[in-house]
Amino acid sequence: MAVTYEEWMSDGDALMWNIERDPVLRSTVLSVWILDQSPDLERFEATFDRAVEKIPRLRQRVVADVLGVATPRWEEDPLFDRAYHLRRMRAPGDGDLRDLLDLAAPIASQAFDKDRPLWEFHLVEGLEGGRAGVIMKIHHAVSDGVGMVHMTNSLIERSRDPEPGWDRPLTVAESLDASPRATQMEHLASAVQHRVKTATQRGRKLSEAVGRGLLETAMDPAGAARKLAETASSVGRLVRPTTEPHSPIWTKRSFSIHLDALLVSFDALRAAAKTVDGTLNDAFVAAIAGGLRLYHEGHGHPVEALRMNMPINIRSGDEGNKAGNQFVPARFDVPIGIEDPKERMRAIRKLVQDQRSEPALPFIDEVSGVINRLGVVAATLFVSGMMKSVDFVTSNVRGPHFPVYTSGARIEQMFPFGPMAGAAINVTLFSYDGQLQLGINSDRHAVPDPDRLLECIEAGLDEVTGAA
Repeated sequence: MAVTYEEWMSDGDALMWNIERDPVLRSTVLSVWILDQSPDLERFEATFDRAVEKIPRLRQRVVADVLGVATPRWEEDPLFDRAYHLRRMRAPGDGDLRDLLDLAAPIASQAFDKDRPLWEFHLVEGLEGGRAGVIMKIHHAVSDGVGMVHMTNSLIERSRDPEPGWDRPLTVAESLDASPRATQMEHLASAVQHRVKTATQRGRKLSEAVGRGLLETAMDPAGAARKLAETASSVGRLVRPTTEPHSPIWTKRSFSIHLDALLVSFDALRAAAKTVDGTLNDAFVAAIAGGLRLYHEGHGHPVEALRMNMPINIRSGDEGNKAGNQFVPARFDVPIGIEDPKERMRAIRKLVQDQRSEPALPFIDEVSGVINRLGVVAATLFVSGMMKSVDFVTSNVRGPHFPVYTSGARIEQMFPFGPMAGAAINVTLFSYDGQLQLGINSDRHAVPDPDRLLECIEAGLDEVTGAA
């Protein structure tokens, strides 16, 4: 089903956008691809022209509502320049994966030009073995990981051969030039309409919830009161500020990063998960937890638990096809000190199940709306208190289970790098063509020895896969 694009940001997306007043809370998403050869440049550029034509977000910039009536909106960039967003360069050094990741790190660290659409695509030629690389950078306000997979479908193909009509004439320039600029009064009218629509939808949602609550109260007064109290407590847990990370060594935060990548067997990790009737994600998180235990022990600071942020996908029904973010950033303590990998997987499975059943999940946009009403400065301070005490982030995104191509080049790997947004490290898993591809994004100030961290995470993965 086609992705739909709203003119106005949701409150959740707006909050993610506004809190970048603090650069440590930037939400840049990066993907690094390895191609088996350089793509056909004519097809490559034509593919991007078609993608820009089909995907509005690729040619839209963010414009604040200066009157403060509504959230920021997406507007066509009247000066859109494909050459700014689509760039070519030569690989540095020997052109190996390490060189490519070192090239990508400062690109990921740099803030977006907020007067332009929020994406960059760097084609890196001259990798070892005749390969090429891609560095794709997108702001998280554009979409979450699931939405990005849908959006990037326009950039990939099922075979090496060109698809029919790839070189057809395009109308993208005409459509950009032909879009009339709305007046300030028209924007104001649209903003008021959007705010009324949002309030109406929330009122309907609240009315339905109240109606269900009244019915439940009539049938089971004690149960209804208990459910209301559980929902209130759940919202409190979602937004509760914390002051310090659990890790005694990950206390510094910056926006300088280091990138590492790992390949893991899909079958091996899934087999480990099956030994405890768990999911692939349970085994993945347990492996990362084991690696972080080894890392802290190696530094002479063993810990029993670390605070983790894990995005929980809440896409469903027709709403699930909207661009933007539809996830809840669940923060909870993960047991690090459990040495037995099976016991650790069981404990994490229970924790994740509990998080997925939190009553506050359906109300994330309402909660974000309340925080936004504090104003940008206060909202940034509030969210900063929530996020900078997070020790690590894990995320799991499902990709195609078959090989894909871009302009005649086969994509061998797609390494994902999620934003830390205040945490010390982010480990993101992307499944593609029977492989699990892990991107490890670490804060250089919090983690001065990323090579040691990588070794420990590899050992944690070996621990879990060895339990199968």
